[in-house]
Amino acid sequence: VSMDLNSASTVVLQVLTQATSQDTAVLKPAEEQLKQWETQPGFYSVLLNIFTNHTLDINVRWLAVLYFKHGIDRYWRRVAPHALSEEEKTTLRAGLITNFNEPINQIATQIAVLIAKVARLDCPRQWPELIPTLIESVKVQDDLRQHRALLTFYHVTKTLASKRLAADRKLFYDLASGIYNFACSLWNHHTDTFLQQVSSGSEAAILSSLERTLLSLKVLRKLTVNGFVEPHKNMEVMGFLHGIFVRLKQFLECSRNIGTDNVCRDRLEKTIILFTKVLLDFLDQHPFSFTPLIQRSLEFSVSYVFTEVGEGVTFERFIVQCMNLIKMIVKNYAYKPSKNFEDSSPETLEAHKIKMAFFTYPTLTEICRRLVSHYFLLTEEELTMWEEDPEGFTVEETGGDSWKYSLRPCTEVLFIDIFHEYNQTLTPVLLEMMQTLQGPTNVEDMNALLIKDAVYNAVGLAAYELFDSVDFDQWFKNQLLPELQVIHNRYKPLRRRVIWLIGQWISVKFKSDLRPMLYEAICNLLQDQDLVVRIETATTLKLTVDDFEFRTDQFLPYLETMFTLLFQLLQQVTECDTKMHVLHVLSCVIERVNVQIRPYVGCLVQYLPLLWKQSEEHNMLRCAILTTLIHLVQGLGADSKNLYPFLLPVIQLSTDVSQPPHVYLLEDGLELWLVTLENSPCVTPELLRIFQNMSPLLELSSENLRTCFKIINGYIFLSSTEFLQTYAVGLCQSFCELLKEITTEGQVQVLKVVENALKVNPILGPQMFQPILPYVFKGIIEGERYPVVMSTYLGVMGRVLLQNTSFFSSLLNEMAHKFNQEMDQLLGNMIEMWVDRMDNITQPERRKLSALALLSLLPSDNSVIQDKFCGIINISVEGLHDVMTEDPETGTYKDCMLMSHLEEPKVTEDEEPPTEQDKRKKMLALKDPVHTVSLQQFIYEKLKAQQELLGEQGFQSLMETVDTEIVTQLQEFLQGF
Repeated sequence: VSMDLNSASTVVLQVLTQATSQDTAVLKPAEEQLKQWETQPGFYSVLLNIFTNHTLDINVRWLAVLYFKHGIDRYWRRVAPHALSEEEKTTLRAGLITNFNEPINQIATQIAVLIAKVARLDCPRQWPELIPTLIESVKVQDDLRQHRALLTFYHVTKTLASKRLAADRKLFYDLASGIYNFACSLWNHHTDTFLQQVSSGSEAAILSSLERTLLSLKVLRKLTVNGFVEPHKNMEVMGFLHGIFVRLKQFLECSRNIGTDNVCRDRLEKTIILFTKVLLDFLDQHPFSFTPLIQRSLEFSVSYVFTEVGEGVTFERFIVQCMNLIKMIVKNYAYKPSKNFEDSSPETLEAHKIKMAFFTYPTLTEICRRLVSHYFLLTEEELTMWEEDPEGFTVEETGGDSWKYSLRPCTEVLFIDIFHEYNQTLTPVLLEMMQTLQGPTNVEDMNALLIKDAVYNAVGLAAYELFDSVDFDQWFKNQLLPELQVIHNRYKPLRRRVIWLIGQWISVKFKSDLRPMLYEAICNLLQDQDLVVRIETATTLKLTVDDFEFRTDQFLPYLETMFTLLFQLLQQVTECDTKMHVLHVLSCVIERVNVQIRPYVGCLVQYLPLLWKQSEEHNMLRCAILTTLIHLVQGLGADSKNLYPFLLPVIQLSTDVSQPPHVYLLEDGLELWLVTLENSPCVTPELLRIFQNMSPLLELSSENLRTCFKIINGYIFLSSTEFLQTYAVGLCQSFCELLKEITTEGQVQVLKVVENALKVNPILGPQMFQPILPYVFKGIIEGERYPVVMSTYLGVMGRVLLQNTSFFSSLLNEMAHKFNQEMDQLLGNMIEMWVDRMDNITQPERRKLSALALLSLLPSDNSVIQDKFCGIINISVEGLHDVMTEDPETGTYKDCMLMSHLEEPKVTEDEEPPTEQDKRKKMLALKDPVHTVSLQQFIYEKLKAQQELLGEQGFQSLMETVDTEIVTQLQEFLQGF
């Protein structure tokens, strides 16, 4: 039923009013009703009537706009279910652009966005009149209408510019070339108006014209950057871009006349930044079209950032943008010639030439000196923050959220890029700065201390470039170490900077035998009176421990002191970010020294539960605790059992899908669960109980599935009987579900779990996973096409056949019923497929298992087995080739897979000692037929038994079915029996 405009308006208005209520009893039914109307013809026409009626309540109109916008997203496309009719859409389109006179700013913006959404789908084909209407409307004299039309013009341009399909791009190019001239004159008009009013107009008039300047510039930005294939061939585009520098200068000068703290100032700065964004975007999208602008961009940016020109008019965000412009030109790949100049394009060479002409020796030297001696200096503000909020200061320095737009990182990145590009010119400049700073600095001369800090900062940032020019080891001993020993409070910026600097050079150039001197210094600095210095020292310690030249033996004498001091630091700091950082350093130390950490972790182990409790609101800190626990458990090995009262509830919470924090904690939580199992000396009821979390995790079937399978295997190795009796039924259900929908690799993972269960527990395993075995049998009979899956099937079936014959018989019986075949016939098919697909098996253990399993069918007078005798012998001889190695001392062959209790593997210095799970696997191998039964002996006994069963003549005719070459090889292997 279509809604009638007049009668429906009242009803819809009433329900919308209820939907703005604070009372849920009124609100909920109203929302339900609106949801039902969403697909009713005429509903959106009613909404349009409501939100364009300025006499109604603002909240009701706001809601009407939102429902309308939602409707466009869902029902505007022709192919959408419940799509709006073409007639209604025509009326709505016309209604949306009848008059641009919305008085409320927020609603006006929403209407502009909504028109843009329709334009994205309908412009220009179904809505050719949109752009002409907008162009007419932005010319009107009425202030409000003009502004609203301009706002809509911007949103429409922005949306159309973002379309990516070739046909849409073509339409946008056509649109841009059609309206560019107009957009330019519109922008120039508003800009001139603004510049006249700055000197004479009222604040309201200035703001109004500035707002229009900003909007028309936003339109031009989209047209300029996205509207032309070869913009450099368009006079108007290039004219506009060249004009930006003039306009920027005018606007920067205006800032002298506008107060520092008002709305106008804010808008003015936004406009100035937008000019720079046009240049940056254009350079990014069209580097070669930008070539004619390189010279001016560099001259402009360098003069405002590095000379007196900018004094009194520049502001931080503008300096950042100018630095980005310089950096993008310096680094731009399009402007870098190839090693062989001849291979470069003429465009590249031209751009390169312009750059080279600009970056002369004096210019580069001046930029470098200004960066270091002006921009690198710690500011009053930073020094105050250091005193009042040291942790806030370190977080800010290492990259808080606001950090990437702030000046310091931007200047540092610019310095690194320019230094890298022009290092031959700049290295001597920086070395000379270093030269002038030899020896200690007077603590009374704050300026000298800050200059030294800035130069050291530069030397740290340029470490890779200075590799060949600085004898760092000498400098470390003669200059840097003594600096660290000056304990005066005012010297703390240098103590912090020097320990940071060493961290920067550690991986570049630092002699290994100087490490102990550094560790000594780190132990002292971790006791420094200043917190910032202690935190910076912890960072350098982490870099040292992470470095590939790290040697545990050098580190061990300092381990106890460092660990204790780091732990104290962890307790002292209060900010979440800093605690995470210090925990991370502790984790790295634990990971590096592994079992050597055991004597010192008591304090940390007692503190972590408290920290975990305190960090309930901070999931990222909890992730850091999980990582620390992972390394702790690995370091403690079997002793980690003492942590269970804390550890197991943590694993339980982190891996419980019904708890909200699992979103953050799951990945680390699973890793911790796995490591706990691998290092567990024995199962406990609590450890077994956590497994209840597994079933929902398997349903998620996410990227964590692999870890889940490792955890399941961990339980099977740890305590197969208890585990299988408690969980196998549910696990089997999960597996059956998974096998239906999982990838090949996933199938292999599932079957490996089953294979392990059968290996560890040949009696209980097959019973517990009984529902999966027919699936495996069927896969073998039907000749599964993926080799890895087939190999795993045969591994599973080999275990059943070799280690639980009675179960195999009942399975064969069940399958015979299923396939409606004789048992013998089915067995024959299976052996034939096994022999045929033996090459799919690559793992030596499974190859030997296959030989043992098929041989276990002998001796037999069953005609089917005798019929397949030749294949069984072929596989057995292949198996002998796999496992028999010659003993060089005696010249005899022996089965290399046999293991005895006597062999204790030697653990070398660098190797991790075996985990508890490694030991369990070793014990398991000592009971596994693959490792305890000699294949040679087994073949001999089976053939002898077959001979006794059939008699000499019967056996001989059976052997004649085997290829003579194979028989000869067999006899060679069986010599001496």
